[in-house]
Amino acid sequence: MLSHHTVAILASSASRSAWRWLRHVGGIGFIPLGLVDSSIIPVPGMMDALTIVLSAHDRQLWPYYAAMATLGSVVGGYVTYRLARKQGNEAFTRRFPRQTVEQVTQAFARWGFGAVAIPAVLPPPMPFVPFLVAAGAMQYPLKRFIAAMTLGRLIRYGLLAYLGAIYGRQILSWFSRFGYPILYATVFIAVVVTVVLVVRWRMGKTKRRTKSTA
Repeated sequence: MLSHHTVAILASSASRSAWRWLRHVGGIGFIPLGLVDSSIIPVPGMMDALTIVLSAHDRQLWPYYAAMATLGSVVGGYVTYRLARKQGNEAFTRRFPRQTVEQVTQAFARWGFGAVAIPAVLPPPMPFVPFLVAAGAMQYPLKRFIAAMTLGRLIRYGLLAYLGAIYGRQILSWFSRFGYPILYATVFIAVVVTVVLVVRWRMGKTKRRTKSTA
C-alpha cells in the first residue's frame, strides 16, 4: 500500500506532466481542461493560469487563446448543464448544501441571465459549478445559458489573455507573489461592465414587452 508521501509525490509528478502537456498542445488544451474545470470536481485557477502563460509566450495570439479558453469553458459548462437537466432538481438539492441551493435559486429568480454571466466572470474562490447545475436542473433555456456563459467567460479570459500579452512574464511573477488579489481588482471592473450589460438587456426586454402589450 502506498504511503501518503508517495501518493503526494506521484500526484505532484502527474500534475507537472499534465501542465507540460497542456502548454505543449496550446489552445486545444483548453477543451479537456474546460471539461474538468466545469465538472463537479473543478480545478480552480488552472484555466486562468494557462490563459496567461500561453498569451505571455505567444503575445500576438492572445485573442486566439482567449477564444479557446472561452470555448473550452463553455463546452465543459454545457456538458454539466445537460447532465443536470436530465437528472432534474433533486440532483441539484442533493449535491450542494441547502444554503448554496437557496442562494443560487434566489440569484436565478432575481437575475436570470446575470445569474450565469456574472459568476462566469468572477475568479476563484467564487463557486461557478452550482450555477451550471442549477441552470440545467431548473430547465433554464439553453440558448440563454450559452449566451450568458459565453459573455461572462469571454470577458474574463479576454482580460486575462490581454494582460498576459501586455505584461508577459511580469504578471506571472505578480501571481506568484500576491495570488488572486490583483485578479480580483481587475475582474471587479469586468463584473461592473457585465452587470451594466445585463441591466440594460433586462430594461430593453421590459420596454419591448411594454410596447408589445400596448
